[in-house]
Amino acid sequence: MSDHGFHVHGPHDHAVEHAAHGGAHGGSDDSFAGQVAVMTAILATIGALFSYMGGATQANASLFKNNAAIKKTEASNQWNFYQSKSSKQNMAELAMVLVAEDKKEPYRAEVDRYKKEKADIKVAAEKLETESTDWDKKSDEQLHLHHRWAQATTVLQIAIALAAIALLTRRKWLEWGMFGTAAAGVIVGIAAMLHI
Repeated sequence: MSDHGFHVHGPHDHAVEHAAHGGAHGGSDDSFAGQVAVMTAILATIGALFSYMGGATQANASLFKNNAAIKKTEASNQWNFYQSKSSKQNMAELAMVLVAEDKKEPYRAEVDRYKKEKADIKVAAEKLETESTDWDKKSDEQLHLHHRWAQATTVLQIAIALAAIALLTRRKWLEWGMFGTAAAGVIVGIAAMLHI
């Protein structure tokens, strides 16, 4: 409005007033477009959240698989150490057979020491193998969840595409298809959230 008391309408003002009063078609087309537009925005937001969770679970799966490989390598190192102690024990046992009776005691002590060391090493190696298996299971669970989130995101993207087609063609049945597809995507997302 100007200082002189009269108001000049611009094209935008006219369009806003037109939309506010229901448009030339009694509001049905604008209502349809508005409903589809709001639903598209909601689906895009939910899809972005699902996509983020899909990326996070994929990163976790990789991290957990890496941890499993590290633990498996550490377990392998322990088993190699165990094998080394076994070889030394075998050498001490052979020496006990070959030396005179009065010189067997130091070798007997070595055999006992190697047996104890091997037992400790075996416990450590088995613990590391269990940890590796646990990390592998966690990785597999995260990968499964990643697939669920990816499925949910894909279905929501299809719903958004249906919304665009419905908006362009003004077909009510496509709008209902969008709602059905969106519901399916949300259900798959809920399944991912519940770790199903």
